[in-house]
Amino acid sequence: MKATSLQELYVEQLRDLYDGEQQIIKALPKMVEKATSQELKEALNEHLEVTREQATRIEQIFEKLGDNAKGEKCKGIAGIIDEGEDLIGDVKDDDTRDAAIIAAAQRVEHYEMAGYGTARTYAELLDADDAVGLLQQTLDEEKEADETLTELAGQINVSAAGKTSEATSGKPRKGQRVA
Repeated sequence: MKATSLQELYVEQLRDLYDGEQQIIKALPKMVEKATSQELKEALNEHLEVTREQATRIEQIFEKLGDNAKGEKCKGIAGIIDEGEDLIGDVKDDDTRDAAIIAAAQRVEHYEMAGYGTARTYAELLDADDAVGLLQQTLDEEKEADETLTELAGQINVSAAGKTSEATSGKPRKGQRVA
């Protein structure tokens, strides 16, 4: 569909976000399965539940519009998920794989933040006040998920870096204790 008005563009963006959420709902359990850090597993599982709520919010917006949420394929999220699966691949080291999962998940979060911020702005301009609140709530949750992943990366990436340093030099990293 070629949007000819801001209203049509807004609806197209909402459909894109909805499809993206559906793809994420399918992808997150696979990431949980491959993760080894209990904290990462918990964060991903928690975000899976939040993602389901986010999809429901979009459905609520469409109910108010008297329209259907389905119809738009989110090629962006599809590409990011595919890229993430390639990145995670068959990484053998647990910490390195968890670091790759965080990297892939953060790419998804950043894409969603851009999409929800845009849709919220369109809703504001179109005086869709109920939608503004729902979209802002989701945007806040996406930012929170990104912050959680950043905190986890602070621990997991350091562990992965230590193993990389040992593997490449045969010596412990500076400040690393030898057992």
